[in-house]
Amino acid sequence: MDVPLPLQRPLSCTSVSNGRTHLKIKRFLGFVPHGTTSLSLQSSSWRNDGMVAGVSFPFCASAGFSRRRRRKISSPRSQGSSPKGFVPRKPSGMSTQRKDQKSNGDKESQSTSSSKESEISNRKTIEAEVETSDDDTKGVGMDLKFLEDDNEISGSTKSISQLPVTQFVESEETGDDDKDTVKLIKPIRMEESDFLIDSVIREQSGGDYSENSQGETNASSKGSRAVGTKLSEILQVDPDELNEPQKLKENNAVYVEYKGPRASELLEMTKPNDVERIGDLDSSSFLKSDSVEEGDPLTAGTLETEDTSVNLRLEMEGPGASELLEMAKPNDVEHIGDLDSSSFLKSDSVEEGDPLTAGTLETEDTSVNLRLEMEGPGASELLEMAKPNDVEHIGDLDSSSFLKSDSVEEGDPLTAGTLETEDTSVNLRLEMEGPGASELLEMAKPNDVEHIGDLDSSSFLKSDSVEEGDPLTAGTLETEDTSLNLRLEMEANLRRQATERLAEEKLLQGIRLFCFPEVVKPDEDVEIFLNRSLSALNNEPDVLIMGAFNDWRWRSFTTRLTETHLNRDWWSCKIHVPKEAYKIDFVFFNGQDVYDNNDGNDFSITVEGGMQIIDFENFLLEEKWREQEKLAKEQAERERLAEEQRRIEAEKAAIEADRAQAKEEAAKKREVLQALMAKASKIRDVTWYIEPSEFKCEDKVRICYNKSSGPLSHAKDLWIHGGHNNWKGGLSIVEKLVKSERIDGDWWYAEVFIPDRALVLDWVFADGPPKDAIAYDNNHRQDFHAIVPKHTPEELYWVEEEHQIFKTLQEERRLREVAMRAKAEKTALLKAETKERTMKSFLLSQKHIVYTEPLDIQAGSSVTVYYNPANTVLNGKLEIWFRCSFNRWTHRLGPLPPQKMLPAENGTHVKATVKVPLDAYMMDFVFSEREDGGIFDNKSGMDYHIPVFGGVTKEPPMHIVHIAVEMAPIAKVGGLGDVVTSLSRAVQDLNHNVDIVLPKYDCLKMNHVKDFQFHKSFFWGGTEIKVWFGKVEGLSVYFLEPQNGFFGKGRVYGCNNDGERFGFFCHTALEFLLQGGFHPDIIHCHDWSSAPVAWLFKEQYTQYGLSKSRIVFTIHNLEFGANLIGKAMTFADKATTVSPTYSQEVSGNPVIAPHLYKFHGIVNGIDPDIWDPLNDKFLPISYTSENVVEGKAAAKKALQQKLGLKQADLPLVGIITRLTHQKGIHLIKHAIWRTLERNGQVVLLGSAPDPRIQNDFVNLANELHSKYNDRARLCLTYDEPLSHLIYSGADFILVPSIFEPCGLTQLTAMRYGSIPVVRKTGGLYDTVFDVDHDKERAQQCGLEPNGFSFDGADAAGVDYALNRALSAWYDGRDWFNSLCKQVMEQDWSWNRPALDYLELYHAARKLQ
Repeated sequence: MDVPLPLQRPLSCTSVSNGRTHLKIKRFLGFVPHGTTSLSLQSSSWRNDGMVAGVSFPFCASAGFSRRRRRKISSPRSQGSSPKGFVPRKPSGMSTQRKDQKSNGDKESQSTSSSKESEISNRKTIEAEVETSDDDTKGVGMDLKFLEDDNEISGSTKSISQLPVTQFVESEETGDDDKDTVKLIKPIRMEESDFLIDSVIREQSGGDYSENSQGETNASSKGSRAVGTKLSEILQVDPDELNEPQKLKENNAVYVEYKGPRASELLEMTKPNDVERIGDLDSSSFLKSDSVEEGDPLTAGTLETEDTSVNLRLEMEGPGASELLEMAKPNDVEHIGDLDSSSFLKSDSVEEGDPLTAGTLETEDTSVNLRLEMEGPGASELLEMAKPNDVEHIGDLDSSSFLKSDSVEEGDPLTAGTLETEDTSVNLRLEMEGPGASELLEMAKPNDVEHIGDLDSSSFLKSDSVEEGDPLTAGTLETEDTSLNLRLEMEANLRRQATERLAEEKLLQGIRLFCFPEVVKPDEDVEIFLNRSLSALNNEPDVLIMGAFNDWRWRSFTTRLTETHLNRDWWSCKIHVPKEAYKIDFVFFNGQDVYDNNDGNDFSITVEGGMQIIDFENFLLEEKWREQEKLAKEQAERERLAEEQRRIEAEKAAIEADRAQAKEEAAKKREVLQALMAKASKIRDVTWYIEPSEFKCEDKVRICYNKSSGPLSHAKDLWIHGGHNNWKGGLSIVEKLVKSERIDGDWWYAEVFIPDRALVLDWVFADGPPKDAIAYDNNHRQDFHAIVPKHTPEELYWVEEEHQIFKTLQEERRLREVAMRAKAEKTALLKAETKERTMKSFLLSQKHIVYTEPLDIQAGSSVTVYYNPANTVLNGKLEIWFRCSFNRWTHRLGPLPPQKMLPAENGTHVKATVKVPLDAYMMDFVFSEREDGGIFDNKSGMDYHIPVFGGVTKEPPMHIVHIAVEMAPIAKVGGLGDVVTSLSRAVQDLNHNVDIVLPKYDCLKMNHVKDFQFHKSFFWGGTEIKVWFGKVEGLSVYFLEPQNGFFGKGRVYGCNNDGERFGFFCHTALEFLLQGGFHPDIIHCHDWSSAPVAWLFKEQYTQYGLSKSRIVFTIHNLEFGANLIGKAMTFADKATTVSPTYSQEVSGNPVIAPHLYKFHGIVNGIDPDIWDPLNDKFLPISYTSENVVEGKAAAKKALQQKLGLKQADLPLVGIITRLTHQKGIHLIKHAIWRTLERNGQVVLLGSAPDPRIQNDFVNLANELHSKYNDRARLCLTYDEPLSHLIYSGADFILVPSIFEPCGLTQLTAMRYGSIPVVRKTGGLYDTVFDVDHDKERAQQCGLEPNGFSFDGADAAGVDYALNRALSAWYDGRDWFNSLCKQVMEQDWSWNRPALDYLELYHAARKLQ
């Protein structure tokens, strides 16, 4: 919407008559359709959508008209074929959007230019002739005082271009004959209805007018103001005022005060909503009019007279207000602070001698003294009235130069001064009382104002400080209601005109849709019009619009359309366009099943100036992130409330349990005490007595004892040890007896106080105090008892006792819960710290090849990747190119363009920097030698992947199914069962879905299975297979039970048909997945026992619906089932073994060698929850790395005590193993003897499956127990609690295996702070780093040295490692203790292996 710029000077409209002339003029009373509106005689013009609706009320004398130039007439603008901004739906993209924006911009400029030409061509004029007489000359003058004060302008900064512009059009028929005629020229844009000023007057006055051929307007019979109407009636002033004589030098002049609208009213009328910022407006061009010719008076006019005529020309030629706005480029402006105030009111078109707008109007014979005085509110008050809060910045405007006009030549009266003439003075006083403009601006608080669009027009024109009769700058202030109503009427009619025009155009073009405004902008309303007759909804009574923004991705809406005033069945609705929109997408429907969707393409309208698509994508990500945060908080709050509710319920249940227990304990105590009281003596006894005989609680009494009557007759000293109520609370009476004066026996006594709440006293006599007594008199083990005669009522006592027991139970429970909660929090903290250290070591594990800064990559930040090609296949290449993407190469942005890496500061690495998007969860990259490819380093087909933290998108979970024959703890035979359970838990903890399929053995440890239930049954191979479901260690397990008895043998292995049994199981497991509708991403099978899964799947199940799955096969031990393993290697997509070194050791095996490209070694881990010294129930005290010394010392003492070893501070070597040749049994024997020689202790726990080996170790145990009974113990069985105590109590754990695929013993030992002593093989080499030789190798893995190792398989090798270990214990205890702490802090759980397995799973999924 174009908005007119303000006039630069007040307009002066003057009509002068002499004796031969008489002014005839019609008053313009209001606004009519087609854009013509006026509040008074003030001329105004508004521009809307390329069309000008103008109303002017100028006066022109006939003299000099022949000198005036004619206007150029242009043809009407061309019609467009579609609404601006409207395009069919297209795929979202940047190129489409730019093309739409360009197209819409072209249409807009075309509409603007053509509408200006149409404005001129449609104008008509109405002339009012003025008759003159020869008697004398009388002038009637009207002067319009236009509120153009600079402070007013600055006070409404963002609407400064919205003041109405008066347009005056010269008569095209005026010649020299017209000297005696004053003509009123009134341009009106005429369209379909050809409204003239007559129709305006007719509508408002009820009259009927017609225009004659002479251009005069005749009144109808109804009568109204037409030709002949008196000026006093037109101007609504007292006729006497018009005839009031004034002192003139030569002629009489008439002074007329013109009352026009305020500038603030005009501001309100000019739709301030359309202007937002005018900040950087080029003030030098603000008031220019390039169309003013040399010598041509300015818009504010020249008042010329020759002899008897007054020539007033108020002309605004050149660009309209809307064009001026366009010239000012308001969209590019935000602040008006830097505006050159000195040129703010300049007009380069003012020639020398041309009077200024606020200057002096001179005539030869007659002078008019016009005083424009602003005595009312100052600029700051007007600014306040104009709601300055709606203005943003007006800056440091120089108020001293605010009213200057550089175009005023020397001698030319100034705008704000006093203009004097020789005979008659015209005194113009524009007075600005109070602070300068800049101060007023400061007072107006422009920073608080942003938009003037919502300015309340009713209050805009209010000024409580305007006194009655004080003229305002732009005329007389009209009533608030009238101004507001006229403005609203004007807006409605302008909109009505535009929509009627568009409707007609679209109908002619056969287009059923348009919108208004035609250029849709964000954060504004748009009205969408549909011609129901031209749509698929032409017979539907209801029409609704359903849509959304930005390719249907933002803020959906559904709104009902209503029938409009437009002809030919147009319906419309208004939609608010959000600020984030770049496109509106919508369809129409009848509310049910009839749609108009643009032939399946949907309707769409481009939003000009909206968000770019990429910005909207990022905005959506931020919104998603905020929504996720909100949901996470809500979920956390729900969990907190649920936990609180569970705690409250548990507390209630515990209280009830404590009450019940207290009641039960009180009842038992009462029963015992009552029996005791029944036996208690109440009378004097020959052995003892109490005096006085009647006493109560807290009384002091004497308890007397006859020493000669019992076993203490020879005791030197006598003591009483006493209590009460069956020794409740233990000893409460301890006193030494003294000799009594009685002579009838050897009596002794002690004075004691009766305990509170005592029902009965209990005591014994002894020969000394409690810790030193040797001999006692305890009444033949019955103790002595005496009833308290005046005790508390028994019922009351037991009520109080029950309550006391209840309180004690509650306190004990509270302390237990506090301790448990503290331990749980400590455990969680340790786990989190361990995971953090593991992730750091994982990120640094390949630092010799690649690493990042920062190490933890955050979404939305930049990251620099450092790469060392010297350690890769790209060694020596001249260039290194970095190729990157995100989210496992699936990110919406796709792969980033290849980036040439630059040399890093350290000289060995090259680097590249990339910006990580907000929705990234993984960063993926490879390296190449050229931009177009060449040799790649892609980590042997795995690619490089680094996790991204803090993103708005999480990694989609994978579904992994393990098919195995072992699972700890329900069916554990060896390490395979541990791996299946622990790996599954670790992967599940990383938010992936894991299921396990296991045979249902009849020997399962069902006490570890929760929620066990029947699931389903199916048939395969003529056999029914029952499927059971349960939870084991938090994992979902499906148990397959074939009804052929294959797994009812009471064992896992050891049957003659193990191959047949497990082959059948593998086939039924795949059949279960198929029939159960499972579609896992990964099927993971293990060792020879489930190896058939690999080829059965590829040969029989990929074509039946399981094609999505990929097979991963893990070799736990190649010593068993090599042929089956080899076949599985052929069909598996990826294969692993349990350590990198073991994978190298077996790489030459014929079943492995052909498949090395898909063979990887990943170290196993241990379950940190099962092996946890902080929560181990088999240890005497809990400990962490912080108190490892105390914890291990207590465990060693307990172990020595349990096994009958000498409790001494000696180095203790532990051995926990299966006794087989693989485990190096000959090295174990030698190590036992060598430890004993070094004065150490040895504990062995294990058994041999081979009876000969078992017997051999039985004999060794007998020998050792006889020679070194206090320092050696061989426990030739399996004892779970004892194994925990050995891991904790031993200083060293020996693992001298000949070969070891992985080994878990050394990992468990370090978890408990024991130092491993191992042979360098397989997983032992990958996990134990010698303190003397492997420091650099450890650092490459992000670790520190952690043990002792040896190479050979002979006694010398064992001695080398064992001697160094024992010497370290003897010679450097502090260093050794720090080593124990260090190994405890290393993470040997499944945290790291799980990450490696996930990488392998993803690599398998990439395969075709």
